[in-house]
Amino acid sequence: MDRCHLERCAEINQTTTALHPSPGYVSLEAEIPEDLYLAMKDFLATNPNWDQYRVMSSALANFLFQNGCGDRAVTERYLNDLFSKADS
Repeated sequence: MDRCHLERCAEINQTTTALHPSPGYVSLEAEIPEDLYLAMKDFLATNPNWDQYRVMSSALANFLFQNGCGDRAVTERYLNDLFSKADS
């Protein structure tokens, strides 16, 4: 996915959000390797308190934090997930 595609998706989301506001959330579509999908599916099967949205959000916060993102919300999400129990 190139940056222009991501920006077009953001523009579409802004239009949709203006029509149907849902503060704090952005819809995201991504293609991932099948191996990652199967691993996520297995994880979710054994951790009922997690869902695909929480897994993806946690993974994204982890990536951003470890690559220098200084946004407070990202840092909080990363630390909350880091210190939460594996089954919570």
